[in-house]
Parts: sequence; C-alpha cells; structure tokens
Amino acid sequence: MAEGWDEGGLRAVRGALQAQDGVALLAALRRGTVREVLQLAGDGVAGAAARGLPGAAEMAASFVGELQERGFRGDEELAHQLRTAMGDAAIPLLRPLAVDLEMLAMLLEGDLAETGGRIDLSTGECRPAFTDELGTGLEAEEADDPERWLYVPALGSRAGYRDMELFIDGLGDVALADRLRIAITGRGAFRRFKDVLARDERAWRRYHRLNDERQRGRARAWLTEEGYCPSASCSASSR
Repeated sequence: MAEGWDEGGLRAVRGALQAQDGVALLAALRRGTVREVLQLAGDGVAGAAARGLPGAAEMAASFVGELQERGFRGDEELAHQLRTAMGDAAIPLLRPLAVDLEMLAMLLEGDLAETGGRIDLSTGECRPAFTDELGTGLEAEEADDPERWLYVPALGSRAGYRDMELFIDGLGDVALADRLRIAITGRGAFRRFKDVLARDERAWRRYHRLNDERQRGRARAWLTEEGYCPSASCSASSR
C-alpha cells in the first residue's frame, strides 16, 4: 500500500472541500496519492471539472481511471458522476441530497441494536435512531412523512470486518500482518485489531484512510440505490 498523505496534506484537502474552493482542492490533491482520497475528494473534483477550472478535467480523468482500476463499492457510481461532469456521460436520474457520506456511513454500519436512523430530505441531516427516542419535537404525522424522511437501515459491521481483512492483505510488514490476523479472530475482533494497530502510527493512519474510502463508497452506493446522490455531484452533473 503506497504512502502518500500526511496529516497536513489531508487537512488541506478537507479544508478546500469545506470551503468549496476548487482551485485550492486541485492544488492540495497534488500533495499525495489520489487513490487514497478518491471518495473523499471526488465530488469536489467533479464540481471543479464542471466549472472548467484549469487542470480539473485532467484531475477528473485521473480519478476516473483510478476508480475503475480500484473497483471498491461506490467507485463505479462516482466515476459516472465524474464522467458526467466532464460531459462524457449521460446525466443520471438521481435527486440531489446534501448529505454527509461520512455521517451516513455511521448510520449504516454501526451496531445493529444502536444505529440506523433517517435522513431529513429537506436538509440532508442524518439523524441516528436513538435521537428519536429522546423526542424529535415533531408531530407524529410529520415524523412518519416519507416525503420528508429517508429511512436508513443498520447493516452491521460485516463490511467493516472485510475492511480489516483487506488492509491486512495489503500490508508489506509480514510480522504486523500476522499479529493483526490473530487479533481479528473471534469475538472482540475490532477492539483487538485497533489495540494492535495503535502501536504503529503510520499503519494506523493508512488503515483509517482505507476504511474511510470504503465506508464513503458504500454510503454512496446505498444512496444511489435509493435514487439520490450527494448534492455536489448532482449539481456538477447538471451543468
């Protein structure tokens, strides 16, 4: 697994995304290996390409190539959005939703007994199920309105376990890989995996980049199946 991103580089990417600054994003993406931030930065790159910013089409094309080669769940959907932003694909019939894919992934992939929830279709806000138990401040009729809410199921941790396996398979450090394979056997696998990995800061950061990419991709794929896409991608596609 290639090295490429330090914390400063990732902060620059995230900062440019938050500020919706396409020029700064393109500059930040040259600081590391784009394969490690495809899902994180893809919507921003699509927006930059749709606006015709210098270098954006080339960056979008490189993202498409990397997404097609990598093939994680959700990569195909993002690649199509990027091609659409460049004018190379038909606009998908998806409704824009200003949802945070990281927050959506948390609803989808946590403990089966504690997570899941719903998305406010008017704002894109992700609401964990437990917040409803505390009271929503809504009338019952409004709380059940399918035009207002998109319900999110709790799918459990199986996909997250596969992320750990994939990370281990990509490690060049045989000794660390062996310790991690032992750690993920049996109950308490996630806790033991993190305990072992925490002793190696560089490997810890690499795992979290991989896990974040795969979680965002799975959230994107689920959203597409429900007929929506992150509003940044949808907006870029419509230009």
